[in-house]
Amino acid sequence: MTAPAPDADAGLSLGILENLTQFVHQLIQVLLVGFALGMMRTVVPALAETEFGVAKGSFLLLTAFVVAFGVVKGVLNFVAGRLSERIGRKRVLLLGWIAAIPIPVMIYLAPSWGWIVAATVLLGVNQGLCWSMTQTSKLDFTRADQRGLTLGLNEFAGYVGVALAGIITAYAASAWGARLGLLVFGGVVIALAMVLTLVWVKDTLPWAKSEAARHKAGGAMGAYRPRYPQGVADHPTTWEVFALMSWCDRRLAAVSQAGLVEKFVDALVWVILPVFLIARGVSLPDIGWIVGWYGLVWGGSQLFTGRLSDHVGRLWPNVLGMWICGAGVAMIVLGQGAAWWSVSAAVTGFGMALLYPNLSAAVADITPPTWRGSAIGIYRFWRDLGYGIGALGLGLTAHIYGSTEAAFWFVALSMFASGAVLLWWGEETHPRLNPAPERLPT
Repeated sequence: MTAPAPDADAGLSLGILENLTQFVHQLIQVLLVGFALGMMRTVVPALAETEFGVAKGSFLLLTAFVVAFGVVKGVLNFVAGRLSERIGRKRVLLLGWIAAIPIPVMIYLAPSWGWIVAATVLLGVNQGLCWSMTQTSKLDFTRADQRGLTLGLNEFAGYVGVALAGIITAYAASAWGARLGLLVFGGVVIALAMVLTLVWVKDTLPWAKSEAARHKAGGAMGAYRPRYPQGVADHPTTWEVFALMSWCDRRLAAVSQAGLVEKFVDALVWVILPVFLIARGVSLPDIGWIVGWYGLVWGGSQLFTGRLSDHVGRLWPNVLGMWICGAGVAMIVLGQGAAWWSVSAAVTGFGMALLYPNLSAAVADITPPTWRGSAIGIYRFWRDLGYGIGALGLGLTAHIYGSTEAAFWFVALSMFASGAVLLWWGEETHPRLNPAPERLPT
């Protein structure tokens, strides 16, 4: 497949190889975004009782920081997409890193769990702005036939970063104490990210505008004919895009609900799994590795699951990913021992790898470049709101039944049901496999 010709005015071409230097810089950025998220996993929930004063069995209080994170990140995803179409991708990325500066200091000084919740609110701002921009920026300068690969590499880098940070901070906390270990790790990550953003990252909004101009002229997509929503203006309002993503377009609504529910899994792994394991006498470094297998398999598998969807389509990888993920969650409570829990975590991670880049790719397939950034932002709003809704559901379920095991069944059943809805409402979105009808010449 040959790449579209460069834009005559801007000299901008689409493709990973054509923009390899910026592609690599954006991968480094999302790796660092994953580090920032990973430093709040494993250590913080596992030591919530001993280090930060959360009473044993206070499931709703324990999940409060993930609820706050999900709501804030969801809203900032929404804002980031729209804002980036006005002020550019790089400025939004930099704002996200500025918001992260107080987080390690707040954790170090935290006199109570309330400070952890407040730090997690800032983390939600950071993740909503930064992760959205790394994803949107790569989509700006890659071709339609590379979207699965692009998003797979993006999420590979991000979630390998999450997993590695969880393992590294577990060892750092064992060696230096939780507070100092997180202060040093977080400070280094945020400082490095800001320097790299200022010096090497380019704004990619011109690529999106160039692609939109080519599409309007009739040559942007070459042989591909995407099934864009019909009857929508070139530049719809924020409310119009929100309605399309949420209920007006059944395909986009199916993807949005699946994104929301799959975050129940990540909320579970973040807040409940470390507590479940520490109650069974697992050491902090071993918890880091068990949880880490989830992130490492999730991240590593996306090296091929994203590219796979460029060949076989998005729908079935997404549906099967939801169901495999649900099965992996159920497996955790059906066996005992570090080896069993590690395998179960890996199965869950593989399910996430099948669905995670390909839900986003499905949105990119059927939204035009003029409002793709907004569409992805709203999809990510619904997806990351799943952290808040899922964590609240986890806390209530564990509280009502008095055990963490009930939370695992809540998530597993939710994933099976959501996968069925996706299969029922959704359709194949890849423009090569399910192209729009060819328009007859007038």
